[in-house]
Amino acid sequence: MNTDITASAKPEYPVVDRNPPFTKTVANFNTLDYFRLVTITGVSVTVGYLSGIKPNIRGPSMVTGGLIGVMGGFMYAYQNSAGRLMGFFPNDGEVARLRK
Repeated sequence: MNTDITASAKPEYPVVDRNPPFTKTVANFNTLDYFRLVTITGVSVTVGYLSGIKPNIRGPSMVTGGLIGVMGGFMYAYQNSAGRLMGFFPNDGEVARLRK
């Protein structure tokens, strides 16, 4: 089974790094990526708190929701950052930094 995304789809934007490592992808997070991570986490904490009101487990439910939100927000930000580096999402900032 071929799991290489570049085999099935061609990048629409300039490719900065065809196969970016974890550290480069995380270092490439921009303000919007961090905003999305924080927003998803905040919404998840709130939903966790509200879900735990009736059975009176607000604390554990809120922490669980927060952990799920942090993981989901991080994965979403990572996906966007990697997509920009690989040329699948608009990447004007990355290309400008590369040309300096």
